[in-house]
Amino acid sequence: MTLLLVTVPTGREGDASLELEWALGEVLIRRTEWKGVLIAETPLLREEALRRIEEFETQSIFRVIPIDEFVRSEENEIIERAFEIAVARIKPGESFAVRCRRRGSRIKSCRRVEVELGARIKAETGAVVDLGSPVWYVLVEVLGRKAGIGVVRAEELVKKAVEE
Repeated sequence: MTLLLVTVPTGREGDASLELEWALGEVLIRRTEWKGVLIAETPLLREEALRRIEEFETQSIFRVIPIDEFVRSEENEIIERAFEIAVARIKPGESFAVRCRRRGSRIKSCRRVEVELGARIKAETGAVVDLGSPVWYVLVEVLGRKAGIGVVRAEELVKKAVEE
């Protein structure tokens, strides 16, 4: 099962849902309490789902972020689980960046999550922090009570141009 966090222009969630259905075929789409944020679940493998969305001509999709799992929005839990996923993938000498986006007020500071998590990953793996163009992104998307964690290669992030 592949989980995707999809950002769309506010008010275009319905259009984006249809585009995801057309691109992916079998997909379950859930709206979140934040306008412009959808969660999509598909039985497709991650690579196949991302390829289909990348190749599909969309009008309502900004970004697609693969999510490895959701955890409770508690800083310690987010940092611990993201660390576990990251150290299993990131190899010594590879570059990475930690990015956190907060929606809601469940955690106090995304910056603290980024700095603490980045320092732990660097110390454990011997990887190099590169905030400009890393090989890996460790992404934390806080959505109220839940936080999505994605440890993805840069080429796995789908970014589309959308005219609002």
